[in-house]
Amino acid sequence: MTHVLKLGGSVITEKDTEETVDTGNLATLADAVAEHDDLVIVHGGGSFGHPHASAHGVSTEAGTHDARGARAIHDAMKRLNDAVLDALHERDVPALPVHPLSAGARSVAGGLSLQTAQVETMLAEGFVPVLHGDVIAHRGEGVTIVSGDELVVAVAEAIDADRVGLCSAVPGVLDDDGEAIPTIDSFDAVARYLGGSEATDVTGGMAAKVRELLALDAPAFVFDVASTRAFLEGDDVGTRID
Repeated sequence: MTHVLKLGGSVITEKDTEETVDTGNLATLADAVAEHDDLVIVHGGGSFGHPHASAHGVSTEAGTHDARGARAIHDAMKRLNDAVLDALHERDVPALPVHPLSAGARSVAGGLSLQTAQVETMLAEGFVPVLHGDVIAHRGEGVTIVSGDELVVAVAEAIDADRVGLCSAVPGVLDDDGEAIPTIDSFDAVARYLGGSEATDVTGGMAAKVRELLALDAPAFVFDVASTRAFLEGDDVGTRID
């Protein structure tokens, strides 16, 4: 069974302290991942990518032709990617990086085209590909941001994933009472509950996550760190989106 697992930036970093890894959460997640194979990991930007993107005025829609600014964002994400890879390698997970800047582009209309042959080949050879939110070439805009959530959808479709999971800072998509909504099959049905992130986030917060996951054929789940192991073992956890 093939899983695509997104590690939210708010989970693996301290989002209110620039370029700071949450080592405790990352260690817990790496422990869970180490028990499984046939897995693709995608991680968000948290306090590494988002502050740099905000400083340079770059989002999923607003672009820049400033190569130095684009490199600053990309380099920050590579530093976080290295931290994730280090944690996985400490547990003998055969993880390898895939940098979206070199693997994809957006059209004039904003559609994402992502090369995934390397991901599929890595999986076939027993590796664990690790992608991350990044800057990406965008026709007419220079570069814009490609979010981890977009990458999750693109990769899951390309490899025909069986299950998709988003590990977030909350135990699911929450209603007005702070309880996880068990199942979502329509954006309109839950739109009133979906707000933005309290920290700097240039990728749209929970609303963007739900929209992206509803586009998938495979069942997707939003859950917290404590539920990651159960998700990888095949359990329904948090909020199911399909």
